[in-house]
Amino acid sequence: MLTIRQFTFNPLDENTYVISDRKGACMIVDPGCYFGNERRELIDYVRSEGLVPKSLLNTHCHPDHVFGNKFIADEYGVILHIHPNEKPVLDVAPAMAAAWGFPFANYSGEISYFNMNEPLWLGDDPLELRFTPGHSPGSVSFYSERDGWVIAGDALFRDSIGRTDLPGGDHQTLLQSIRSNLFTLPDDTVVYPGHGPATTIGYEKANNPYFM
Repeated sequence: MLTIRQFTFNPLDENTYVISDRKGACMIVDPGCYFGNERRELIDYVRSEGLVPKSLLNTHCHPDHVFGNKFIADEYGVILHIHPNEKPVLDVAPAMAAAWGFPFANYSGEISYFNMNEPLWLGDDPLELRFTPGHSPGSVSFYSERDGWVIAGDALFRDSIGRTDLPGGDHQTLLQSIRSNLFTLPDDTVVYPGHGPATTIGYEKANNPYFM
């Protein structure tokens, strides 16, 4: 069984997730920690729970989801895992963030690219990779069948979907991604989004206005 802890960071209210197993290994997903107090909150949680970070994952590489990549990598010696289509997005993240008024130091270390045909493993627990582009060209969602949840990044929100007006975005691609790779999950699957509250697949199929 995996445990998820959610943090909401930076002025864009981005959701960062720490996934941990019963032995204390953990993955850090989309560290959006921008300010010093946010970074302290994250490392204090890891320390207080006795966790050992094993990997750093990005659902996608827009600035609000990668502000803390370099900090986490430096702090814990982990490398970044992304979809290969997100590398150009990662490369331009500092320029995009500067235009928003949030300069930051980008991650520049080794990158491990997802093999979409293989699960990610945290100890004995698998996470299935689901390709959900449209908000960005290489967006990925992480699905735990055992625990009944999916981390969907900015693909699917409660009563909404991700914006598609940024470079590499495509509205129809996003709708198809959600229909094919998220709405095919069981209705009681909990969706942990990149912004806002959690929801469920069943609720979104019945209520999301983009699919009515």
